[in-house]
Amino acid sequence: MRLALLALVGLVLLAAAAPPADNAASRALRDAPRIVQANKAPIIAASNAGKRVVAVGDYGIVVLTDDGRSFRQARSVPTRAVLTSVFFLDDRRGWAAGHDGTVLGTTDGGETWQVLREEPGKERALLSVWFETPEHGLAVGQFGLAVETNDGGKSWQERRLLPGEAGERHLMQIFAGGNGLLCIAAEAGAILRSEDNGGHWTLVQTDNKGSFWTGVALKDGTLLAAGMRGHVYRSTDRGANWKEVQSGSAQSLTAAIVGSDGRVRLVGMSGTLLSSADQGQSFVAEVRPDRANLTTVAPGPTGDLLFTLTGVVATK
Repeated sequence: MRLALLALVGLVLLAAAAPPADNAASRALRDAPRIVQANKAPIIAASNAGKRVVAVGDYGIVVLTDDGRSFRQARSVPTRAVLTSVFFLDDRRGWAAGHDGTVLGTTDGGETWQVLREEPGKERALLSVWFETPEHGLAVGQFGLAVETNDGGKSWQERRLLPGEAGERHLMQIFAGGNGLLCIAAEAGAILRSEDNGGHWTLVQTDNKGSFWTGVALKDGTLLAAGMRGHVYRSTDRGANWKEVQSGSAQSLTAAIVGSDGRVRLVGMSGTLLSSADQGQSFVAEVRPDRANLTTVAPGPTGDLLFTLTGVVATK
């Protein structure tokens, strides 16, 4: 599952970290370390903040690029928790979530961040964060963990989205379909579905035996969910029913986006690249010669940006 992927993040970053600044020792140990080459940071998730791409990963690292070619670290990130998800509502306001129940917020496009929530030492991981408005947001993660805010992150309430054993499944990624529709890609072929922006949830059990790691909503309302062993499922009725689409790959898929050209693109393990020009009805599969394990993808100013646990990789 996706947690296993996150566990692969190497400790090599510590060797590349610059010495801490001459301020309070507690802050030096708390803040994300400074690294020599931002484009080599281990990245797990990325998002667009307007034209900017903001990528997050291990040790609280946040990397920014405005042109898709030069990369720099955020000026201030007050955590060393693994960051697994990032979401921007516009070009200024964004949130990141990760291990230790951590949620961070930014109001300047990712340059500086503030801790909105954390549970150090409890070993509970949040894997996806989403905000409907600057006030209302939801973050979900392992073993059904879900926390919600209605005041912009000043306070958080823990929720159980589904009753019984179904409510204990790992929740991998939230994706919104418009008009109040929210879906969550989950383990064991499950998709959670809400028609009221997360107020109430139902379980849709597909015939997929593996976990879904990612999902995306297309402009025409089509929904796609993908994950282990190259499985891709498609819905055209707002997530009520799902049917498998042949992806052309058996490699696990980690992220999905809709490009500026309207094409759907998915990335995954062993250099897997999938693209669709017909709203996910069919896919063309490619494999990068370097077989890089791709963790995420984001539309950049000059083309897609591909990320791995060893940093940014060339698109061609």
